[in-house]
Amino acid sequence: QIQLVESGGGSVQAGGSLRLSCVVSGRPFTTYAMAWFRQAPMKEREFVGRINWNGASTAYVDSVRGRFIISRANASSTLFLEMNSLKPEDTAVYYCAASSDYSCLRYGCAATSLYHDWGQGTPVTVSS
Repeated sequence: QIQLVESGGGSVQAGGSLRLSCVVSGRPFTTYAMAWFRQAPMKEREFVGRINWNGASTAYVDSVRGRFIISRANASSTLFLEMNSLKPEDTAVYYCAASSDYSCLRYGCAATSLYHDWGQGTPVTVSS
């Protein structure tokens, strides 16, 4: 079992930026593919972006591509999500998640069902 702790959420005006962090502990960080998901009020949790074990492969949902950047610092067991040009529709609780699935580890993956370890979430509110 690993622990994931997110931070960096907050309130920002449209067009602003935030940087989310997720510190992982309990097992070697490089044995996990990582991802960010988000859940807005009254909506289902959705995939935002994912990264494989060494950061060589990333992918994003269409709605954030070109605005958000996912990255990881394996030396400090930390996952990041740089969010730029924020829009009110980005308002949600953001969760980091870890997957030890072999294919996810090598190539990354977006399916919620492949992620078995989750953080507690950090809220992001974007006002217009």
